[in-house]
Amino acid sequence: MSNLLVFSKPAEVPLVPNQAYSQLANDDQIRRAANALELNGIKTIVVATAEEAKTKLVEVIPAGAEVFTSSSTTLIQLDLLDEIDREGGRYNSVRVKLNGMDRATQGREMQKLGATPEYIVGSVHAVSETGSVIVASSSGSQIGPYASTAAKVVWIVGAQKIVPTLEEGLNRIEEYSLPLEDERAQKAYGAHSSVNKLLVINREMNPNRTTMIIVKENLGF
Repeated sequence: MSNLLVFSKPAEVPLVPNQAYSQLANDDQIRRAANALELNGIKTIVVATAEEAKTKLVEVIPAGAEVFTSSSTTLIQLDLLDEIDREGGRYNSVRVKLNGMDRATQGREMQKLGATPEYIVGSVHAVSETGSVIVASSSGSQIGPYASTAAKVVWIVGAQKIVPTLEEGLNRIEEYSLPLEDERAQKAYGAHSSVNKLLVINREMNPNRTTMIIVKENLGF
């Protein structure tokens, strides 16, 4: 667990992603992960393509539901942000509400709204074949809703994020996810990224709360 210490500081030199963690899991690895997730209380759906994942998402989240989209490269790649966060669209978008609020005078109300949605949709950074899920974050904004405060959680996860063990999942974040996110953050914000907070979910105790859609394609970091 000592590699967690690496996450306490932003990157000071360019990081090179370990491309070994970009390789898609094979069918046996996906099957082992899916079975373990199910045993750990996380409903798991395996699909072949991104388009199938979008179809399944519509099946999982009913029309009119309140939905908060977590910051996610996966959702961007799937073009789901425009689909979900559209005024007058299929869903009651939390981000549409937030966009109409004033952070200077309604900051606390905005925090509460983002923390307790009916549904939160996003992704994770690693899934072990033993059924653990790992989420890394700089701000921690998605960690509370993922862990407990959202009524329902839906993750869409590229199969390259499946690793044999929890330890390998932590290594994947340090060696692959962080370098790619650091590069993205520098382009978007002119600042380095860092893994300031980590969430490890070994089991979901609330039945039917969390669903993971595993896609047999390379999606996200």
